[in-house]
Amino acid sequence: MSAVTTIADGSKSLPLLFLGQNTDPHSERGVECPGALPPASDPDLVERALTAKAALGDQVFVLGHHYQRDEVIQFADVTGDSFKLARDAAARPDAPYIVFCGVHFMAESADILTNDQQTVILPDLAAGCSMADMARIQQVEAAWDALADAGVADVTVPVTYMNSSADIKAFCGRHGGVVCTSSNAETALNWAFEQGEKVLFLPDQHLGRNTAVLQLGMSLEDCVVYDPHKPGGGLTKEQLAAAKMILWRGHCSVHGRFTAESVDDVRSRVPGVNVIVHPECRHEVVTKADQVGSTEYIIKALETAEPGTSWAVGTELNLVQRLAKQHPEKNIVFLDKTVCYCATMNRIDLPHFVWTLENLVAGHVVNPIKVDPDTEHYAKVALDQMLALPGKTAKD
Repeated sequence: MSAVTTIADGSKSLPLLFLGQNTDPHSERGVECPGALPPASDPDLVERALTAKAALGDQVFVLGHHYQRDEVIQFADVTGDSFKLARDAAARPDAPYIVFCGVHFMAESADILTNDQQTVILPDLAAGCSMADMARIQQVEAAWDALADAGVADVTVPVTYMNSSADIKAFCGRHGGVVCTSSNAETALNWAFEQGEKVLFLPDQHLGRNTAVLQLGMSLEDCVVYDPHKPGGGLTKEQLAAAKMILWRGHCSVHGRFTAESVDDVRSRVPGVNVIVHPECRHEVVTKADQVGSTEYIIKALETAEPGTSWAVGTELNLVQRLAKQHPEKNIVFLDKTVCYCATMNRIDLPHFVWTLENLVAGHVVNPIKVDPDTEHYAKVALDQMLALPGKTAKD
């Protein structure tokens, strides 16, 4: 049994799902896990994973996102960010099973880019993304209606961050928009402003604002925030007409935790520290940092940094800890004093991974991720438009 809540403007919000029961086909969230998971205390989990992976051989290709636990990353055939991993999967057309150790929207992207003979599997359906869940297709369609009512939909180009569900990517494809990553957001926005006068940027307000202001030279006044939980997004027609960037009220639960005080504090504690952060961080954090860039940018910056240098990193803790282990000759610390892992990414653990592989060995496909053909078509239109953009190779 599940319940659906209704908000002030009459639209429906996320259904309330009881833990371990039911799924919502219109949401990234799923909580069913059929079958018995091996206990996390099982001392043979690593050996079981090795045995199952060896038995499957070339039939399985394991993708590991940078934010995954080390216990899972050790079994990945390739590691990287979401779009890179989806393309890596597409580059292995002979592997019938793609096990994506990441979150739901990433597995969707892999399903869109791989062929019909391949099956993408997510070891735990509850591994969603809070940011992606902040933009539901019904909410975005209502926002587009609000733009039309304000007389600006025809001059607005939707741009969605890679960290969004397949139906939001498809929405952009249907409306002449594009997908972007954190490394090519500037290029995507420049393209969008060549097509129209305004951009509806989904679902991360911080990446949109940081790119518009710091890279495109806009002012903060050029940006407004559309709140899907308020009638008309909480904006007047005049505000929508005046804005250049209409930012969706969404954010990353990890990167959004970092504050300007975090930067000040680490500078006071670590002499000569270099602060490097992801552009999903708040504007006041990004403007205080020494360097800003995608996950791949951060990894390369630390790889090439001089020995003996100190770095405070504003991104997911699993990755920061891994980088610190890989570069003991450098002082690499987490930007915030508070420990903060990506909770949904961490749902992919060794018991779920072993359960997935052992089921494949037994001939059972668990947790397949399938995007319907219409959504896949239009999502691929927006993804292909991103790939056609000039300049930087798309990375997260």
